[in-house]
Amino acid sequence: MTSKAARTLSTADARRDATVASAVTTFARGGYQTTPIAAVAAHAGISPAYVSKLFSSKTALFVAAVDECYARIADTLERAAEEARADSPEEILYAMGGAYAELIADRDLLMLQVHAQAATDVPEIAAAVRRGLARITEVATNVSRADSDQVQQFVAFGQLCHLLTTVDAFDVDATWATVLTDGIRHSPAERR
Repeated sequence: MTSKAARTLSTADARRDATVASAVTTFARGGYQTTPIAAVAAHAGISPAYVSKLFSSKTALFVAAVDECYARIADTLERAAEEARADSPEEILYAMGGAYAELIADRDLLMLQVHAQAATDVPEIAAAVRRGLARITEVATNVSRADSDQVQQFVAFGQLCHLLTTVDAFDVDATWATVLTDGIRHSPAERR
């Protein structure tokens, strides 16, 4: 038995998911401060009023996008660890790092994280970034069984990879770029 309420809920859930996916893309390209809800709505193909019905504020929508971004990262890291079929924490972290390098070739996920970090003066956004970082740390720790020092290095290396990818350092022919990119796996950025 399918009731109208169940169908409406499914449609609302689907539109919410589509709106969050559009928010990831739209906020990644324009940032938190300068991207209006109307831009997210246009990308999602729905009205700004409907977005406002789904999310109480632009901040709530941005936080949902940040949460989705970190969920994708955590899922990718978990999947990479499972597929690695490795025993040592180092091998598992290495596999997770490779999967993350491929994931952030998607500039939307990369830049949304950059914009979120830049907007941590908004308490709700700071909390979302902390939640995301906590989840990544927990996944890296629990799945790899690595010690605290190894997990700290994994996360720090990931942040360096972030920085190098955002400034296209892998394409720079200069000593500083060679020093910083040496030994880092990199997937070419997807341009949109």
